[in-house]
Amino acid sequence: MASSEISLEAVPSVSDIPAEDWNACANPRPNPDSLEGLDTLASPNAAGNSCADPRVGYNPFVSHAFFSAIEASGSATARTGWGPRHLLAKIDGKIAGIVPCYLKSHSQGEYVFDRGWADAYERAGGRYYPKLQASVPFTPATGPRLLIRDGVDMDLVGTALASGLVALCGATKASSVHVTFAREAEQKFLAEHEFLQRTDQQFHWHNEGYGSFEDFLATLNSRHRKAIKRERREALAAGVTIHWLTGSDITEEAWDAFFEFYMETGSRKWGRPYLTRSFFSLIGESMAKDVLLVMAKRDGRWIAGAINFIGSHTLFGRNWGAVEHHPFLHFEVCYYQAIDFAIRHRLKTVEAGAQGEHKIARGYLPQTTYSAHYIADPGLRHAIADYLKRERAYVMEAGRELTEAGPFRKPADDA
Repeated sequence: MASSEISLEAVPSVSDIPAEDWNACANPRPNPDSLEGLDTLASPNAAGNSCADPRVGYNPFVSHAFFSAIEASGSATARTGWGPRHLLAKIDGKIAGIVPCYLKSHSQGEYVFDRGWADAYERAGGRYYPKLQASVPFTPATGPRLLIRDGVDMDLVGTALASGLVALCGATKASSVHVTFAREAEQKFLAEHEFLQRTDQQFHWHNEGYGSFEDFLATLNSRHRKAIKRERREALAAGVTIHWLTGSDITEEAWDAFFEFYMETGSRKWGRPYLTRSFFSLIGESMAKDVLLVMAKRDGRWIAGAINFIGSHTLFGRNWGAVEHHPFLHFEVCYYQAIDFAIRHRLKTVEAGAQGEHKIARGYLPQTTYSAHYIADPGLRHAIADYLKRERAYVMEAGRELTEAGPFRKPADDA
């Protein structure tokens, strides 16, 4: 098939793309005969620089429902600095690939920080904004970014999408394109198309086939095991109870309470929280089965909570908030309850969001994250490329050191 048979188009709203076409590209059904190893980041033939295979199980963040909620709620719109420019690749008029993409007037809500690049470029007389952001807004979770329909030539469509991003950068007069929280193989693929490679790290918990939370604790050294037990006791000492809400259990009253938590904590952390109240109602209507609210109650009143999204193999922790503050309640609601849920539901991984070396002591170990960046200006591109080379080396070494300092038992502990 010749590449000339592929046409490219950018649309200003996810509502312009039929849900069945979007989901066929974003979350194609995995092969039921190859469920083992679905958490690998690339297909077996992606060991080199071929395009990543996205068929690794269901990821709620790339679903049409999630993007629809985040745009229809007014959370990610041109008014908030997130102007949708979703890139489509079509073969004979049929959508074969999609890149969720936004034209941005700032660098907020991304979790891969480039404000230093913007400041340096603008001091030198350049214009960094607008820029193009290929990502899930406000969501630091790894997932496919080159969404490709099952049954098409993945490298062919991937190449068209990569070239299309560069062309869209020029057409919108953007300074750059940033593909963030991509899979490693997608990053390598984009590196073959003039994109620079960047790495960072998060802290993820991995399920080693535990039958219970106690089984997990048994793998930790004595000091950390005792500390976690103490934290869990003290978190609930004031009469706090913990509740898991999912599906139809999540009522508008629960959303009201959670939104209050979100606004209170988000205002302190970010100044202006990103998500609107209607966003939570919309996901409650369209994807409640993919949501886990871990809620804390005291004296008959909701006092704290964390929202998680449920994938085929991963529990994604997102936002937390509280209107009462109790020792270690944050750790209990966000980290320990997530581990407990993952064990009970046989999920392989808990991703607990961005940053936070304090997660290491609670069993969450460093995990490399990947992004790819196209910089239009050659001078800025050269300077950033040099910086990223040094940054990648630092991230690799920091990950190694932090892993070695983890809480898990070592052979010497048994001596």
